Amino acid sequence: MKQGEFLYEGKAKQIFATDDEKVVLIKYKDDATAFDGQKKGTIANKGIVNNRVSNLLFKLLEKEGIETHLLEQIDDRSTYVKKLQIIP
Repeated sequence: MKQGEFLYEGKAKQIFATDDEKVVLIKYKDDATAFDGQKKGTIANKGIVNNRVSNLLFKLLEKEGIETHLLEQIDDRSTYVKKLQIIP
């Protein structure tokens, strides 16, 4: 699968389209904020930890029969997931 168009950026991750319309790529960042964004910085390897912990939690949920959007971790910072609509 190939990384496509940039879709969204939040405090902790960036989301990109892929060549499969049902799949997006999440890239976890090392950025950190505090006090409602008043203080900004970088924490070395934070993105790597967030990617691993998130995927571990999704796998534990799946083991208990709870469906998640996780498809495949592709490297330390990046994971393919099912595209979905966030409930506001």
